[in-house]
Amino acid sequence: MHTEILRAAIIFGIALIYITGMVAAAHAALTARTPQGAIAWAVSLIFMPYLALVPYLIFGRTKYEGYVAARRARNRQFYAHARAFQQSKRARVEAEAQIGHMLAGIQTLAKLTGLPFTRSNEVRLLINGEATFAAILATIAAAKNYVIVQFFIVHDDGIGRRLKDALISKARTGLKVYFLYDGIGCHDLPGSYLDELRTAGIKVQEFLTRRRRLVNRYQLNFRNHRKIVVVDGEHAFVGGHNAGDEYLGLKPPLSPWRDTHIEVSGLAVAGIQLTFVEDWFWATGQVPELHWQPTLRRRNMHCQVVPSGPADERETCKYFFVQAINSAHTRLWITTPYFVPDEAVFTALKLAVLRGVEVRVLIPSRPDHNIVFNASSLYAYEAVCAGIKVYRYQPGFIHEKVMLINEDAASVGSANLDNRSLRLNFEITVLTVDKRFAASVESMLKEDFAQSLPVTREEYEKASAVRRLIMNVARLFAPIL
Repeated sequence: MHTEILRAAIIFGIALIYITGMVAAAHAALTARTPQGAIAWAVSLIFMPYLALVPYLIFGRTKYEGYVAARRARNRQFYAHARAFQQSKRARVEAEAQIGHMLAGIQTLAKLTGLPFTRSNEVRLLINGEATFAAILATIAAAKNYVIVQFFIVHDDGIGRRLKDALISKARTGLKVYFLYDGIGCHDLPGSYLDELRTAGIKVQEFLTRRRRLVNRYQLNFRNHRKIVVVDGEHAFVGGHNAGDEYLGLKPPLSPWRDTHIEVSGLAVAGIQLTFVEDWFWATGQVPELHWQPTLRRRNMHCQVVPSGPADERETCKYFFVQAINSAHTRLWITTPYFVPDEAVFTALKLAVLRGVEVRVLIPSRPDHNIVFNASSLYAYEAVCAGIKVYRYQPGFIHEKVMLINEDAASVGSANLDNRSLRLNFEITVLTVDKRFAASVESMLKEDFAQSLPVTREEYEKASAVRRLIMNVARLFAPIL
C-alpha cells in the first residue's frame, strides 16, 4: 500500500513538473526579450523542466519589465527636475558648439545616447590592475571636493581594503564620498566593510533590484556592471577592472589577469559623471551636488560616452557595436572575455570581412564560466569559417573589453560581446577618436596577439563527439546567457 502511494506521488510530482514547465514555456514565449531567447527557454522548459525551472525563476522575465518601467520613470523624473542635469546640459551645449565636424557614425551615437561627441579631452590607457589602481588611488588621494566610486564587484581583500582606506581617509578630511555597489556582484561583501564606510561619513548605497512593490529576491538580471570612479568632476576612470585581488592577477587559476582601464579628463567626464548620477538617483531619489564644467584639455581628443542599459528605449549597447563594426573599413580588432554575439552583431562582423576589413577577435584560452566558454568556442569556430581571425590569449585570463576601429578610433569600457551586456546589464563604454590614442591601443593589442594562438577549424572539427555536443548544447542557451 505504501509503495503504491509513493509511486503515485512520484508520478504526480513528475507530471506536475512537466505541466509547470509547459506553462513556464508559454510564459517565456510571450515575454522573452528575443525570439531566440524564447526558443531557448521554451525548449529547455518543455524537455528538461527539472533542470530549467529554477534557472527560469531566477533569470526569467517575471518582474523584469517592471524594473525597466520603473527605471524609465525614474530617469524621466531625474531629467525633468535634476539641477545637475541642467548644469551638465550647459557643458554639453558649450562642447557641441566647439565641434566643427562630426566623423562618420558619430552623429548616430550622439542621438542614440543623448550625450554629445565632445572635444578637449585627454584619455590615458591603463594596462592591467597595478597601473589602474595606482592611478585611481593616487587621484583619490589628490581629491579636493568629492569622490564617486561605482563597481560591480568589490571584495574585502587587499585591493578592496586599500580602496576602502583611501575613501575613509578623504571622507575624514570633510570631502564628500559616494559609494555605489551592485548587490549581486557584491553578494559576499561583508556588512562590516560597508559599516566602516558609513561610519566615516561616506554615502553608501546598493544598486537595488528590489523597489517597493517590485519585490523579487530571485531576480538576478538588472545588474549594474559599470565601473566608474570620478574625482572632483575632472578625472574619470572606466574599464574592465573591479575592486578585487583577482583583477591584479593574485588569484590562480586565472592569473595572470589581463585587463584594461582608461583615465579620462576633459568634457567627457561630465557624461561619465551623469551616468553615475542617474544610477544614484534610481537608488536614492537624490541628486548629489557635483561639479559639471570640467577643464578643457590641450590634447583635444574627441570622445563619445556610451552608457547603456535595459531601460533604454533602444538596445544601445547592441546598436553601438553594430555601428562601430559597420564603420570599420580597414581593420577591426576586438578583445572580449565572452564571445556570444547576437545575430545582428555577428552578421555585422561577417559583413565586415566581406568588405575587406581585417577582423580579429581575442578571447580567453581558459574558462571562468564553463557554459559561456563552450558557447564562445562554437561561435569562434563559426567566426573562423566566415573569415574572422580568432585568437586565444595564452598567459592567463583576458577580461579586457577593447575595440580598435581603423587607424583613429578605439573604445574601452565594461561591456562584453555577449547577450547579457548587449541587453541586460547597465554598462558604460568610452569611444575615443584620436590617432595617437589609437596607436597606443594598437601597440597594446599587438602585444596581446603576440601572446595568443589562432583558433583553427580543427579545434572544433577534431574535437570528440561529446565535446562538440557540449558546445552545441551551450550554444542553445546563448540568448539567455
